[in-house]
Order: sequence, then C-alpha cells, then structure tokens
Amino acid sequence: MKAEGLSINMEPAPPPEYGKIKVGDLQLESGIVLPDIELAFERAGKSGGPVILVCHALTGNQFTVGTAKQPGWWHGLIGPEKYIDTNQFEVITFNVLGGCSGSTGPTSINPVTKKPYQTDFPKLTIRDIVHSQVLALRKLGINEIKAAIGGSLGGMQILELAITYPDFAKVIIPIAVTPYLSDYGIAFNAIGRNAIKRDPAWKGGFYSEEDRIAGLEIARMIGMVTYRTGKLFNKRFNRELKDGETFQVESYLNYQGQKLSDRFDANSYLYLLEAMDSHDIGRGRQGWKKALGHITAKTLLLGYTGDLLYPPEDVKEIAEALMKAGKEADYVEVKTDFGHDGFLAEFPKWGGILQAAL
Repeated sequence: MKAEGLSINMEPAPPPEYGKIKVGDLQLESGIVLPDIELAFERAGKSGGPVILVCHALTGNQFTVGTAKQPGWWHGLIGPEKYIDTNQFEVITFNVLGGCSGSTGPTSINPVTKKPYQTDFPKLTIRDIVHSQVLALRKLGINEIKAAIGGSLGGMQILELAITYPDFAKVIIPIAVTPYLSDYGIAFNAIGRNAIKRDPAWKGGFYSEEDRIAGLEIARMIGMVTYRTGKLFNKRFNRELKDGETFQVESYLNYQGQKLSDRFDANSYLYLLEAMDSHDIGRGRQGWKKALGHITAKTLLLGYTGDLLYPPEDVKEIAEALMKAGKEADYVEVKTDFGHDGFLAEFPKWGGILQAAL
C-alpha cells in the first residue's frame, strides 16, 4: 500500500496532535451569532506537508487516524505508508460544529446562562459547519489545501466546501453523497428523531448526564439497518439465535444502540440530523446543477452498490453534470455488500483509487 515515489529513508511522521482551535464568533445562516466557538481537531502526518482535510460522518469524530492503542475510524485508510500516507501528507480532521467530541455544540456551556446549551443551541446547516472549519484552518495558518475527503455527512461538507470556497482545495473526493438528501433519507431521520423526542427521559432536551435516552439507542438501530444491505445482514446472521431466544441480528442492533448511547449526545444527534435534512447544494443557487458550476477542484466521486440512502446512480449523476459543465471529474462505483457503510470498510477495494487521485 506504500505510495509510489516515496523514499524509504523518509523521516516518519510524528504521532497525531490533538487540541482545540478557538475560532471566535460565527454568524450562522439563520443570522444568529454563535459566540466564542471552538473546534476540536486531530492533526496527523508530516508537518508542513500538503494538507488533506477529512470530514467525518454523522456519529464520527476527529479521531480519524488515532493511535496504536486507540485506532481512528479511518486508520485502515490513512497512516504511515497507507493509501493516504501520513509520511507524505498532513491530515486534519475537525469534530463538527454541533458535535459532542470537544467542539462547540449542545453540550457546551452557554456563556449567557452558564449552563449547557442543550436545546437552546441554535439550528445549524452544513454550510455553517463548513464555514467554521475554513475559519479554523485559517487560524492554523492554512489558506489552501491539497484535498478534501469525506463520506455521508462528510461528503455533504466536501461539496459545500468546493462550491462556497472554490479556490480552497485542489482536489475533492465526496464519498457516498448526493446533491441533496432525498425524502427517503429524511423519512428515516424523522423516525430517529421521533424515537428520541418521544422518550420521556429526553425531557425536551434538558436531560441530565444520568438520564438514559433509550430513544437514541432506537434511532441508532434504525440507522444501522439503512447503513448496511439485506444481503450482508442475511449472510452475517443467518437467522441464528443467541442463547436460544434472541435472534443474533436483534442482539447486534441492541449492542450498537447501547454503544452509541454511551459515547454520543442525543441533542447533538438531533441537530446533526436536521443539518443533514437541510442539505441541498442548490438551495439559493438556482438548483444543484448550477451550483456545481462554482467547483474548480478536480473531483472524484465514489458510490457504493446497495447504498439505500445515497444510491450510486445519484452519486454518478453529480460526476456527469460536472463533466457536462466542462469540469475535471470522475466517478467510481465500489461493488460491496456493505451498502452505505462501504466507505468505512473494505479499504483494499477502493483505497488505491484515492491514492491515485492524490
């Protein structure tokens, strides 16, 4: 997996750096000014090397590369002598605005009330999230980057970045994302939202740390069904029973729900779902095809077979529209049983495609 042209004597990259960037006040699309925001980040790879911005998905975080003891969610793709080689590139990931892994969000202290914002936190859009990250990069002294890569919610950010800041990234790789979230996708998000909001423990969003939000666990279970394919579920669980009573697939979904509930904030989940629902690169830009005209970066789009939420044919349509507009664009469909979650698995199938694009 070693990137071609690299010297074997190249000094290895240092361990990832973690911290927070104080961005300052941010005016949101709604017109509300969010004061004193900060973004938590991971900065991995060669200091001073070409910068690659990675944007994470809904329940992701800034721990993209991670460490040997705690590998990040893309550690199989990014690292020393991997497909995105941190001996060559500097890779930066921010926890999104509205997240709950150190960036300003519903769990942060409201400077006015001196209590956590919770549902007093203002509504966010993908564009707000992108603006905050560009400002944070500029605080780091970075005014242009080699590439921007992300899947799902991350892919939404990549498209918005390339349209809003057309000269910022030379290459963009939006993965498993469409120009706008479909009604089908919004429908599943609505079910997840209802599961959380109808849970009495949610308390209108003003719950305590001790409250167990079972609705969040159910929302995660719903999400997991849409992230994978029926073929993968059938192959993996094969109607097997656990302890002779519960189906293995049911046990798996319960585990995934509890696991997310232990590490993720229910309000952050709701705010980010709403930001995803509002995703439409054509909003206020005379439609999504007109919006693509602002993109100047070389573009590679990846779609995954069986993706229920972001069908590969819809991802391909973006590439076709870009090429029709005279832009440099390409599309690759990755054949997988993982469906939407394909961008978090089977890296040997598609990691080399990213490597070549960079």
